[in-house]
Amino acid sequence: MTAETATGTVTTTYRVTGMTCGHCEGAVTEEVSALDGVHSVEAVAATGLVTVTSAAALDEAAVRAAVDEAGFELAGQA
Repeated sequence: MTAETATGTVTTTYRVTGMTCGHCEGAVTEEVSALDGVHSVEAVAATGLVTVTSAAALDEAAVRAAVDEAGFELAGQA
């Protein structure tokens, strides 16, 4: 799911498989946060959801690569 806010930022929620703990959340957050234009990342292992707020819509391939670098798999947008 992607939504554009009134402030011009874009919020997208992704489903990530394999996260089981806070360390997992931190690894995904760190990698996705490094992408250009990302303002904030909230990863929740219990739901497998990662919510990203960015200046513009992100290239899904870049998000997939970041999640892969963290050791997890991007299942797509939630």
